[in-house]
Amino acid sequence: MMESKERLQKILSRAGIASRRASEEMIREGRVRLNGKVVSELGTRADPANDRITVDGRPVLQPEPKYFAYHKPTGVVSTMSDPEGRPSIGDVIRAAHRQLFPVGRLDFESSGLVLLTNDGDLAQRLTHPRYGVPKVYRVKVRGRPGERALARLARGVRLDDGRTLPADVLVEGELDRKTRLVITIHEGRHRQIRRMCEAVGYPVDRLSRVSIGPLKLGRLPAGHIRELTMLEAEALLRIVNQPAATKAPPPGGVRWTSSARQHKPRPASPKAQKPPT
Repeated sequence: MMESKERLQKILSRAGIASRRASEEMIREGRVRLNGKVVSELGTRADPANDRITVDGRPVLQPEPKYFAYHKPTGVVSTMSDPEGRPSIGDVIRAAHRQLFPVGRLDFESSGLVLLTNDGDLAQRLTHPRYGVPKVYRVKVRGRPGERALARLARGVRLDDGRTLPADVLVEGELDRKTRLVITIHEGRHRQIRRMCEAVGYPVDRLSRVSIGPLKLGRLPAGHIRELTMLEAEALLRIVNQPAATKAPPPGGVRWTSSARQHKPRPASPKAQKPPT
């Protein structure tokens, strides 16, 4: 079951009452009540759908969940603000006059799909590796990775923060000195795709995220934002509300699409196959 209780300061912040830090101060001052009782401990949790929360006697109303797709261009920081003054996703959200936050991140040099929402439960499940929500990236790397390098990407690569989960790797096309790959992962570490490719000896030249679970980037132009359709929002909610065990990432696979090089992992022999559980 999804955990419905959240910290009070998070609930107040999402409702637009104040920032999390200011909300914590309100709690310390005894201005917040939960089901009629004054709350003074910062660790207190509540269910915004069923508990009655007030600040200075006024009820706290939770905003209607909103879901937007944003095509982040290169040169934009995936945070609400940037101390160096670079363009950020926060600038886009403020320009749209919405109380949203980005789910997951894309580094400064990368582009592609970013989900913007005010739904904290959805955000947590989309980014937690336990739920194995697939994220698909189109990647251009320098050089031509061979079978061994591609197999390492698919099986999992040992990085400084641990081994990556199995991935799915597709060779989309080959250029003179570069290769286009489509890589699907089920987690979201810091600069993960770039670090994976560097670890096998093929640095990334260009990277774009094209889907998050059932949500596709499609033809949304770079720098543009759009609200998700009801069907898209429902599809996202369905995938995160399934039991986590049903979405465990499948074994990684390697596939070549060019007629000159085609390969699929050989199936295990009947003796080596395990019976279904």
